[in-house]
Amino acid sequence: MSTLVQLRDIARDYQRGREVIHVLDGIDLDIERGDFVALMGPSGSGKTTLLNLIGGIDQPTRGTIEVAGTRLDGLSARALADFRAAHIGFVFQFYNLLPVLTAERNVELPLLLTPLSRSRRRENARIALTIVGLQDRARHKPGELSGGQQQRVAIARALVSDPDLLVCDEPTGDLDRTTADEILGLLEMLNRDFGKTIVMVTHDPKAAGHARRVLELDKGRLVSGNSP
Repeated sequence: MSTLVQLRDIARDYQRGREVIHVLDGIDLDIERGDFVALMGPSGSGKTTLLNLIGGIDQPTRGTIEVAGTRLDGLSARALADFRAAHIGFVFQFYNLLPVLTAERNVELPLLLTPLSRSRRRENARIALTIVGLQDRARHKPGELSGGQQQRVAIARALVSDPDLLVCDEPTGDLDRTTADEILGLLEMLNRDFGKTIVMVTHDPKAAGHARRVLELDKGRLVSGNSP
């Protein structure tokens, strides 16, 4: 396997009035293609900040970030947006689906920024919905779907551009245990059968147990890691 994500001496600070908040300090991390990594730690430990840096949503105060062969630190906002569209799929706790659009149209949205034809965009959306087991719900709007089904649509949307990396921020945090296990099983399948590299923030040890590796953060530092 080759390295997909490489972080070296990453720090992230925020200014709050006259106070400087040190969220991350000296993070070194390698993630190989095909890995499934869970990031855990107490509230305020820097999990989501680290995820946002890996996903190109934020920039570090110090250090270097390379994802899929591209240095992200120092890129302009436009260059980061272009990189995310081409290489990163995002899955959030609260789905972020547009209520007026069908499942198929929600999944198609990331492809509107590409040169693909309308028919090809629709075909790719249908393929993504089939992968997550919702091909028969393509014409349904989010309000007509359960929470678990909405999250499957969100995962299909993250997959539709065939990204190098899926970043998931508490993807089961709004779901009951049974539905959460179904979503985690889907992520495992995407990792195992489709080779998707996944980085997932979670507070739930049962969710983390579905990953290949679990990394613990505390006070902005990686304090431990293991392979379940």
